[in-house]
Amino acid sequence: MNADTAAQIAADPDKVARLTWARLVEPADDQAAPLLAEHGHVEALTRLRAGADRIGRAATGRLDEFDLQRELRATRLAGARLVFPGDDEWPAGLDDLARPPHCLWVRGRAHLADATRRSAAVVGARNASAYGTRVAADIASGLVERRFTVVSGAAFGIDAAAHRGALAAEGITIAALACGVDRAYPAIHARLLDQILLCGAVISEVPPGAAPIRTRFLARNRLIAAMALGTVVVEAGLRSGSLNTANHALECERPVGAVPGPVTSMASAGTHQLVRDHRAELVTDAAEVAELLGVIGEDLAPVRRGEHRPEDDLEGPARRLWEHLPTVRPGTVDRLAHTSGLTAPEVMAALGELNLRGMAERWSGGWRKVAPDTP
Repeated sequence: MNADTAAQIAADPDKVARLTWARLVEPADDQAAPLLAEHGHVEALTRLRAGADRIGRAATGRLDEFDLQRELRATRLAGARLVFPGDDEWPAGLDDLARPPHCLWVRGRAHLADATRRSAAVVGARNASAYGTRVAADIASGLVERRFTVVSGAAFGIDAAAHRGALAAEGITIAALACGVDRAYPAIHARLLDQILLCGAVISEVPPGAAPIRTRFLARNRLIAAMALGTVVVEAGLRSGSLNTANHALECERPVGAVPGPVTSMASAGTHQLVRDHRAELVTDAAEVAELLGVIGEDLAPVRRGEHRPEDDLEGPARRLWEHLPTVRPGTVDRLAHTSGLTAPEVMAALGELNLRGMAERWSGGWRKVAPDTP
């Protein structure tokens, strides 16, 4: 963020108020939300300063200490930019939230609005299995090949696998953090976040320096769900935080996909419950995810069919005779008529058809099936 941009923000009362509220209260704060909904950011801040409304001693203390220039300087030192509602880069999906973020801190090359226009959230358990991480990476890379941006939370397990899968396919991926964008959390993912910055974006609704705490993770989940066209839960236990993301997606009327796992795995118990409750569509690969979230009629998954067998094309007497035609010891016409319940003329006609198809042969005074490997 350069000096001109900082000056433009400082001159805009709504943006200053939003930046102030982002420092004063936690994301989606229960006390501040009604006040903001009724009065808007600017008037609500005026009322708070005048003592007309109260939202807690901690927030009042932060208001006394708030320094706009310090906030703008911290944003610049973090190598971030500020994105506000109404800006060209603001992801439109966030407006569907009951309590959208006041603003966003963004790092990275991706343009948020453009990148999220065709996007999928891929989330799941932190304590993921090898199966889950492999499936998450495969789905993410397959989505990139289908021109989707992959959105996740940079956590251990499924989140990290989704980001890595997208990066491996040279696609765009967005990481939403529960801490400031100047912090790597978990710390071991510092290199992963650096890779995301090169082609994607790292975002947060809490200011630089903010620490990751549990309530911020839960609030962060709603951003992941709202920014994307839909959410895919790859692996989740019954109390997994990724189910919270799925709930937010459903509240925003976004489709949810769930990947099945082994029925004996508790790591997949949550995804199975989503399907059982008819709250998620079962998906198994990127093609099915694209069909669920993409453009109707354009992102269709290929129809899955079992192996085609020659007898699948048979009808009537030929099909009936085929089921009774011996494989090894040949049968006479009379014997075949007896076992199949067909008349002798029907058997002869059916044998003629099967012979023309290369499926029956005359052998030692009778008829038998042609072995599958017979030339």
